[in-house]
Amino acid sequence: MYTSEEAAYPSRQAERRAPDGRRGLHARIRTKDGWAVQHAVVTMTDTSGQQVVRAETDAEGVVSSRPLTPGVYTAVATAAGYTPAALTAIVTGSGAAELGTVVLARQGGADLPPPGIWALDPAHCAIAATAQHLGLSTVRGRFTEFAGRIEVGRSPEASAVAADIAAASIDTGNSTRDDHLRSADFLNAASYPTISYRSSGLTPAGSDRWIVHGMLTLAGVTRPVDLHLAYLGTGSDPWGGLRAAFRAETELRREDFTMTYNQVVRAGVNLIGSTLKVELDIQAVQAR
Repeated sequence: MYTSEEAAYPSRQAERRAPDGRRGLHARIRTKDGWAVQHAVVTMTDTSGQQVVRAETDAEGVVSSRPLTPGVYTAVATAAGYTPAALTAIVTGSGAAELGTVVLARQGGADLPPPGIWALDPAHCAIAATAQHLGLSTVRGRFTEFAGRIEVGRSPEASAVAADIAAASIDTGNSTRDDHLRSADFLNAASYPTISYRSSGLTPAGSDRWIVHGMLTLAGVTRPVDLHLAYLGTGSDPWGGLRAAFRAETELRREDFTMTYNQVVRAGVNLIGSTLKVELDIQAVQAR
């Protein structure tokens, strides 16, 4: 016996009962930052406007269906709080329609959050750095103590970012390595306890994306550094506040900040890579 939902949308019934393992519609529904969108719905209609598929994403943001009749269809992905995305789907002779990754933008999204002062919430932020090790793998670390603020102006050009990080708070999960990173070979935390960043301007880089220009002071050296910033949207929290989310990344050359320590091992391969990838996941609360 079929449920009322299966009767209304026979594609779900067929998907669950497909005996040969062949795949029909397949897509990954993601946010701009790559997160899975759960409970998104993808519908497909044929050229006559008849709906042939209605399927919901799983916990990984993946949607699939039974094999379909070859032809051209219109696929629409929807989810609560997001702007629908429509695209053309071509079903091949095998009955498959591979849509790849479909990105949904937040509904009512703006280029930047509302004007005002936004303070970083350290409990919901992460500042991480990744370096190559032995030319084979990576070592990841994070800073656990930091503070900062974002000032959103009436125009994007009037906005500013300021952040301070405790250099000694580096944590890679290995105390011996952390002590070395705090030493004069790297961060020189005893002489320069604070890593600071002060923005000097913003340049648009696409919808909800910006390049933040600024100066980074690290281990006593100040250099210009650009952050590639994505604004992920705003939302209310359970305590009556308004929060904004961002993701930013950049790449630093160690020698630009006089961190030239290295060892050459096995056939000229450096122990540590020459660059650091820095990633920031930021959640900020609007000041009241």
